[in-house]
Amino acid sequence: MRFRLNGTATDVIVDGSQSLLRVLREDLGLFGSKDACEQGECGSCTVLMDGQPVCSCMIMAADADGADVVTVEGLTPDGGNSPLQEAFLDEAAAQCGYCTPGFVVAATHLLEQNPHPTEEEIRVALAGNLCRCTGYGSIIRAIRRVQ
Repeated sequence: MRFRLNGTATDVIVDGSQSLLRVLREDLGLFGSKDACEQGECGSCTVLMDGQPVCSCMIMAADADGADVVTVEGLTPDGGNSPLQEAFLDEAAAQCGYCTPGFVVAATHLLEQNPHPTEEEIRVALAGNLCRCTGYGSIIRAIRRVQ
């Protein structure tokens, strides 16, 4: 399959049964997208595919052929933290950190589409992402901090 990954043309041989998440983690060594439920329920594997947030565990790798895919690693190509990632740190929005990459990707998409979302708009945009540690207050504060 040939696709654009974090801004770079990428070729990889995939097994027909592999999910995009498996290819990202196992074949390409990008471990930011987490493997939690493999049912599209938790959002920990969220990536942007052709500009839209998707659960990479639910996308067959072959379906990403020709797509533009951005993982959490691709949000900070200089190796530092984005303002949103810094806000997550400042607000203690990343406790165990397992869900954090998915939240950061989903929130990045939200802020690109709507730079000044209301709390309700933030909640709707993050509805597909689950956190078992923070109670969401710190995550919402982090997103509002970068508006």
